[in-house]
Amino acid sequence: MNRVFINDLKNYTSKEVKVNGFVSVRRDHGKLIFLDIRDETGVVQAVASPKQESAHKIANELRSEWVINTRGLVKTRPEQMKKPDQLNGDIELELINIEILNEAETPAIEINSDGYDIGEESRLTHRYLDLRRARLQKNIRIRHIIIKKIRDFLDEFGFVEIETPILTKSTPEGARDYLVPSRLYPGQFYALPQAPQQYKQILMTSGFEKYYQIARVFRDEDTRGDRQPEFTQLDLEMAFTDEKEVMDLNERLVLEIIKEIMPEKKIQSVPFPKISYKETMEKYGTDRPDIRKDKNDINELAFAWVIDFPFFKKTEKGNYTFTHNPFSASKKEYEQNMLEKKNIDSIIAMQYDLVLNGVEIGGVSIRNHKKEMLQAVLEIIGTSKESIERDFSHMLKILASGAPPHGGIAWGLDRFIATILNEPNIREVIAFPKTGEGRDLMMNAPSEVSEEQLNELKISIKKDGE
Repeated sequence: MNRVFINDLKNYTSKEVKVNGFVSVRRDHGKLIFLDIRDETGVVQAVASPKQESAHKIANELRSEWVINTRGLVKTRPEQMKKPDQLNGDIELELINIEILNEAETPAIEINSDGYDIGEESRLTHRYLDLRRARLQKNIRIRHIIIKKIRDFLDEFGFVEIETPILTKSTPEGARDYLVPSRLYPGQFYALPQAPQQYKQILMTSGFEKYYQIARVFRDEDTRGDRQPEFTQLDLEMAFTDEKEVMDLNERLVLEIIKEIMPEKKIQSVPFPKISYKETMEKYGTDRPDIRKDKNDINELAFAWVIDFPFFKKTEKGNYTFTHNPFSASKKEYEQNMLEKKNIDSIIAMQYDLVLNGVEIGGVSIRNHKKEMLQAVLEIIGTSKESIERDFSHMLKILASGAPPHGGIAWGLDRFIATILNEPNIREVIAFPKTGEGRDLMMNAPSEVSEEQLNELKISIKKDGE
């Protein structure tokens, strides 16, 4: 007898079936014992009666989260017991046989609630249990559906999914790199990518005109609210393009995702409004404005493009740094200022952020595809000749080989999904997140390593004060 998934049981009324799953709830009503059995597709009520002596005996032993294999008859519930608003509310499983596949200790946390009232430290320590709750099961499955939709959509438009390296070169791109020591080359290090930024530009130079990737990226940042040391981006790049084409493509993708996967959501304005950086700072005091007309409507989605960002900003030390990344291009009318390094404060970047309900979820950028323009940016932000040679000579050489105009976008997928699901933070849509302090409480990471491992890498640990 083949296994039947719980959400299909309605098609097996009056038939004998095999059902596997977890015991979600056990209720002893004297002679009758009721079980809520859960698998990945849903929950069904099962009943063990004394007339099925073996099943009734085992049902009396069962406890929450025990793993079982059952055989039973799918029956229509008595009329007064029907719950039409619930999955399988019209049926129940009359148990004939129960096999215990694995016993379970009493769960360390409650998993039959939405979990919001449970301390996050406990939830993350016992994430293997936390993920069993219905809300997180729904979130992770919707995440999968959204990513599949992205892949299908981009495939229709001729994009190629290409993986780029995780072990790469450390270059100054804004955040602090995670460094990985090399055993074969003592004293030298790889870096985990903050983004596939340089590789996607290299792919454009290599003749792949439409690239994307569901990319894992890594940033060693100080504790900052809704951030993770590693997170997921939709990374996308196009050759021979301009900002309008990139923005229109992504707007269409967003609209299709919402229409097909979250049809209950209402998008406030289509096409998405465009607001200048100057205007949003003056009107809202932030470059991530929440422009919803009704902020109490949980299904209201207000997208907006924030445009015309200044390319550079002053640091506390009085020198310049970039507002987004050094690989962006300026608007064409500012190219001469860039080359001559004059009126730097007035230079506008071809950089456009996509904002949703006050959350930045993506950033479009047209890149510098000419060697001299990237060189000018690096010089304006005070990068020394030695640093340019050490950190960026490969990119300058690559652009000099004949790079087409190109641009793209990076979505923060975790932020996008959390926002449309009305979740309070991105940890609710990531299967195995870390705490705000960057710790994995379930695996107890980061952790110490053996002296032998350190010796192989020719690394020693300095204690505070040494």
